Amino acid sequence: MTRVALVTGAASGIGKACAVRLAREGRAVGVLDLSLEGCQLVVDEIVAAGGKAMALAASITDRPGVAAAVAALRAAFGPVTIVVNNAGISNFIGFEELTDADWDKMFEINTKGTFIVTQTVLPDMKAAGWGRVINISSSSAQTGSQEQVHYSASKGAVIAMTRSLAIALGPLGITVNNIPPGVVMQTIMSEANVHRFPIPMEQVKKIIPVGRTGVPDDIANACAWLASEDSGYVSGQTIGVNGGRVVS
Repeated sequence: MTRVALVTGAASGIGKACAVRLAREGRAVGVLDLSLEGCQLVVDEIVAAGGKAMALAASITDRPGVAAAVAALRAAFGPVTIVVNNAGISNFIGFEELTDADWDKMFEINTKGTFIVTQTVLPDMKAAGWGRVINISSSSAQTGSQEQVHYSASKGAVIAMTRSLAIALGPLGITVNNIPPGVVMQTIMSEANVHRFPIPMEQVKKIIPVGRTGVPDDIANACAWLASEDSGYVSGQTIGVNGGRVVS
Protein backbone atom coordinates (compact mmCIF):
# COMPACT_ATOMS: atom_id res chain seq x y z
CA MET A 1 0.00 0.00 0.00
CA THR A 2 1.29 3.46 -0.90
CA ARG A 3 0.94 5.87 1.99
CA VAL A 4 -0.10 9.39 1.04
CA ALA A 5 1.58 12.37 2.72
CA LEU A 6 0.74 16.06 2.80
CA VAL A 7 3.65 18.43 3.42
CA THR A 8 2.88 22.10 4.02
CA GLY A 9 5.27 24.93 3.22
CA ALA A 10 6.82 22.51 0.77
CA ALA A 11 7.91 24.77 -2.08
CA SER A 12 11.33 25.35 -0.53
CA GLY A 13 13.62 24.73 2.42
CA ILE A 14 12.70 22.19 5.07
CA GLY A 15 9.29 21.47 3.55
CA LYS A 16 10.77 20.72 0.14
CA ALA A 17 13.42 18.46 1.69
CA CYS A 18 10.73 16.53 3.60
CA ALA A 19 8.56 16.16 0.51
CA VAL A 20 11.45 14.92 -1.63
CA ARG A 21 12.59 12.49 1.06
CA LEU A 22 9.13 11.06 1.68
CA ALA A 23 8.66 10.55 -2.05
CA ARG A 24 12.01 8.74 -2.18
CA GLU A 25 10.71 6.50 0.61
CA GLY A 26 7.77 5.53 -1.63
CA ARG A 27 5.10 7.90 -0.36
CA ALA A 28 2.80 9.78 -2.72
CA VAL A 29 3.21 13.40 -1.67
CA GLY A 30 1.00 16.46 -1.75
CA VAL A 31 3.33 19.47 -2.04
CA LEU A 32 1.39 22.39 -0.57
CA ASP A 33 2.41 26.03 -0.37
CA LEU A 34 1.10 29.46 -1.29
CA SER A 35 2.66 29.33 -4.75
CA LEU A 36 1.39 26.64 -7.10
CA GLU A 37 4.28 27.39 -9.45
CA GLY A 38 6.82 26.83 -6.69
CA CYS A 39 5.13 23.58 -5.69
CA GLN A 40 5.12 22.38 -9.28
CA LEU A 41 8.89 22.75 -9.48
CA VAL A 42 9.24 20.44 -6.48
CA VAL A 43 6.74 18.00 -7.99
CA ASP A 44 8.68 17.96 -11.26
CA GLU A 45 11.84 17.09 -9.34
CA ILE A 46 10.08 14.27 -7.50
CA VAL A 47 8.48 12.84 -10.62
CA ALA A 48 11.79 13.03 -12.53
CA ALA A 49 13.30 10.85 -9.81
CA GLY A 50 10.50 8.29 -10.20
CA GLY A 51 8.24 9.43 -7.37
CA LYS A 52 4.60 10.42 -7.10
CA ALA A 53 3.59 13.95 -6.17
CA MET A 54 0.97 16.61 -6.72
CA ALA A 55 1.23 20.41 -6.48
CA LEU A 56 -1.33 22.11 -4.23
CA ALA A 57 -1.80 25.80 -3.46
CA ALA A 58 -3.51 27.05 -0.30
CA SER A 59 -2.93 29.09 2.81
CA ILE A 60 -2.97 26.85 5.86
CA THR A 61 -5.17 29.47 7.56
CA ASP A 62 -7.89 29.04 4.92
CA ARG A 63 -9.95 26.05 6.02
CA PRO A 64 -11.97 25.72 2.76
CA GLY A 65 -8.75 26.02 0.75
CA VAL A 66 -7.03 23.34 2.83
CA ALA A 67 -10.09 21.08 2.53
CA ALA A 68 -10.09 21.48 -1.25
CA ALA A 69 -6.37 20.69 -1.44
CA VAL A 70 -6.75 17.57 0.71
CA ALA A 71 -9.73 16.44 -1.36
CA ALA A 72 -7.70 16.83 -4.57
CA LEU A 73 -4.80 14.88 -3.09
CA ARG A 74 -7.14 12.13 -1.88
CA ALA A 75 -8.77 11.87 -5.30
CA ALA A 76 -5.38 11.54 -6.97
CA PHE A 77 -3.62 9.09 -4.66
CA GLY A 78 -5.94 7.91 -1.86
CA PRO A 79 -6.50 8.70 1.82
CA VAL A 80 -4.02 11.08 3.43
CA THR A 81 -2.46 9.38 6.45
CA ILE A 82 0.77 11.36 6.90
CA VAL A 83 0.94 15.11 7.45
CA VAL A 84 4.02 17.25 7.95
CA ASN A 85 2.98 20.61 9.40
CA ASN A 86 5.95 22.67 8.28
CA ALA A 87 4.43 25.91 6.96
CA GLY A 88 5.06 28.89 9.17
CA ILE A 89 6.48 32.39 9.47
CA SER A 90 9.17 34.02 11.58
CA ASN A 91 10.54 37.50 12.19
CA PHE A 92 12.45 39.51 14.76
CA ILE A 93 10.68 42.26 16.69
CA GLY A 94 11.52 43.56 20.14
CA PHE A 95 8.86 42.73 22.71
CA GLU A 96 7.94 46.35 23.42
CA GLU A 97 7.50 47.02 19.71
CA LEU A 98 5.17 44.06 19.14
CA THR A 99 1.65 44.98 18.09
CA ASP A 100 -1.55 43.00 18.46
CA ALA A 101 -1.45 42.45 14.70
CA ASP A 102 2.09 41.01 14.88
CA TRP A 103 1.05 38.63 17.65
CA ASP A 104 -2.18 37.57 15.98
CA LYS A 105 -0.57 36.91 12.59
CA MET A 106 2.14 34.72 14.13
CA PHE A 107 -0.38 32.58 15.98
CA GLU A 108 -2.83 32.56 13.06
CA ILE A 109 -0.27 30.92 10.79
CA ASN A 110 2.05 28.93 13.06
CA THR A 111 -0.50 27.62 15.54
CA LYS A 112 -3.99 27.88 14.08
CA GLY A 113 -2.77 26.80 10.64
CA THR A 114 -1.28 23.64 12.15
CA PHE A 115 -4.60 23.01 13.90
CA ILE A 116 -6.63 23.48 10.70
CA VAL A 117 -4.47 21.19 8.57
CA THR A 118 -4.33 18.44 11.19
CA GLN A 119 -8.06 18.53 11.79
CA THR A 120 -8.72 18.38 8.03
CA VAL A 121 -6.66 15.21 7.45
CA LEU A 122 -7.77 13.48 10.65
CA PRO A 123 -10.83 11.68 9.17
CA ASP A 124 -8.62 9.79 6.70
CA MET A 125 -6.29 8.69 9.50
CA LYS A 126 -9.16 7.60 11.71
CA ALA A 127 -10.71 5.57 8.90
CA ALA A 128 -7.37 3.88 8.22
CA GLY A 129 -6.63 3.23 11.88
CA TRP A 130 -3.14 4.57 11.14
CA GLY A 131 -1.64 8.00 10.95
CA ARG A 132 1.46 10.09 11.40
CA VAL A 133 1.32 13.76 12.39
CA ILE A 134 4.72 15.47 12.32
CA ASN A 135 4.87 19.06 13.48
CA ILE A 136 7.86 21.26 12.77
CA SER A 137 8.23 23.53 15.79
CA SER A 138 11.42 25.41 16.74
CA SER A 139 14.28 25.18 19.20
CA SER A 140 13.47 28.82 19.99
CA ALA A 141 10.39 27.49 21.76
CA GLN A 142 12.71 25.48 24.01
CA THR A 143 15.35 28.11 24.71
CA GLY A 144 13.52 31.39 24.14
CA SER A 145 14.63 34.05 21.71
CA GLN A 146 15.06 37.67 22.77
CA GLU A 147 13.44 39.34 19.76
CA GLN A 148 11.08 36.48 18.93
CA VAL A 149 8.73 36.32 21.90
CA HIS A 150 5.70 35.96 19.63
CA TYR A 151 7.39 33.37 17.39
CA SER A 152 8.72 31.32 20.31
CA ALA A 153 5.32 31.38 21.99
CA SER A 154 3.52 30.25 18.82
CA LYS A 155 5.94 27.34 18.37
CA GLY A 156 5.74 26.48 22.06
CA ALA A 157 2.01 26.13 21.54
CA VAL A 158 2.72 23.67 18.71
CA ILE A 159 4.83 21.57 21.10
CA ALA A 160 1.99 21.57 23.64
CA MET A 161 -0.49 20.71 20.90
CA THR A 162 1.71 17.78 19.90
CA ARG A 163 1.68 16.33 23.41
CA SER A 164 -2.06 16.69 23.84
CA LEU A 165 -2.88 15.24 20.42
CA ALA A 166 -0.59 12.28 21.04
CA ILE A 167 -2.69 11.41 24.09
CA ALA A 168 -5.99 12.03 22.30
CA LEU A 169 -5.18 10.20 19.05
CA GLY A 170 -2.95 7.36 20.23
CA PRO A 171 -5.89 4.98 20.79
CA LEU A 172 -6.85 5.53 17.13
CA GLY A 173 -3.51 4.30 15.80
CA ILE A 174 -2.21 7.83 15.13
CA THR A 175 1.13 9.06 16.41
CA VAL A 176 1.92 12.76 16.85
CA ASN A 177 5.47 14.07 17.26
CA ASN A 178 7.34 17.29 16.70
CA ILE A 179 10.76 18.29 15.43
CA PRO A 180 12.17 21.61 16.71
CA PRO A 181 15.00 22.47 14.29
CA GLY A 182 18.07 24.30 15.52
CA VAL A 183 19.93 26.71 13.27
CA VAL A 184 19.06 25.45 9.78
CA MET A 185 20.40 27.34 6.77
CA GLN A 186 19.26 27.15 3.13
CA THR A 187 15.70 28.16 4.04
CA ILE A 188 13.82 31.36 3.20
CA MET A 189 13.46 32.29 6.86
CA SER A 190 17.08 31.65 7.81
CA GLU A 191 18.52 33.51 4.84
CA ALA A 192 16.23 36.47 5.48
CA ASN A 193 17.11 36.67 9.16
CA VAL A 194 20.78 35.61 9.29
CA HIS A 195 21.84 39.24 9.81
CA ARG A 196 19.78 39.34 13.01
CA PHE A 197 21.92 36.76 14.80
CA PRO A 198 23.71 38.43 17.73
CA ILE A 199 27.06 36.86 16.71
CA PRO A 200 28.63 36.01 13.33
CA MET A 201 27.63 32.69 11.77
CA GLU A 202 31.16 31.30 12.11
CA GLN A 203 30.87 31.79 15.87
CA VAL A 204 27.42 30.19 15.87
CA LYS A 205 28.94 27.07 14.31
CA LYS A 206 31.59 26.94 17.02
CA ILE A 207 29.05 26.88 19.84
CA ILE A 208 26.98 24.10 18.26
CA PRO A 209 28.46 20.83 19.62
CA VAL A 210 28.63 19.08 16.24
CA GLY A 211 30.41 22.09 14.77
CA ARG A 212 28.07 23.08 11.98
CA THR A 213 24.68 24.55 11.24
CA GLY A 214 21.91 22.33 9.91
CA VAL A 215 20.58 21.86 6.41
CA PRO A 216 17.01 20.97 5.38
CA ASP A 217 17.93 17.32 4.77
CA ASP A 218 18.81 16.96 8.46
CA ILE A 219 15.19 17.65 9.33
CA ALA A 220 13.91 15.51 6.46
CA ASN A 221 15.87 12.52 7.75
CA ALA A 222 14.09 12.68 11.10
CA CYS A 223 10.77 13.35 9.40
CA ALA A 224 11.13 10.24 7.23
CA TRP A 225 11.65 8.06 10.28
CA LEU A 226 8.71 9.55 12.17
CA ALA A 227 6.53 8.91 9.10
CA SER A 228 7.60 5.28 8.86
CA GLU A 229 6.21 2.04 10.22
CA ASP A 230 9.29 1.78 12.45
CA SER A 231 8.24 4.72 14.65
CA GLY A 232 4.87 3.31 15.70
CA TYR A 233 5.76 3.24 19.42
CA VAL A 234 6.96 6.85 19.42
CA SER A 235 4.36 9.53 20.12
CA GLY A 236 4.13 12.82 21.94
CA GLN A 237 7.86 13.31 21.57
CA THR A 238 10.10 16.24 20.79
CA ILE A 239 12.82 14.96 18.46
CA GLY A 240 15.45 17.68 18.60
CA VAL A 241 17.47 18.04 15.40
CA ASN A 242 19.82 20.80 16.43
CA GLY A 243 23.38 19.51 16.49
CA GLY A 244 23.30 19.37 20.29
CA ARG A 245 22.32 23.02 20.74
CA VAL A 246 19.45 21.87 22.99
CA VAL A 247 19.96 18.69 24.98
CA SER A 248 17.32 16.71 26.83
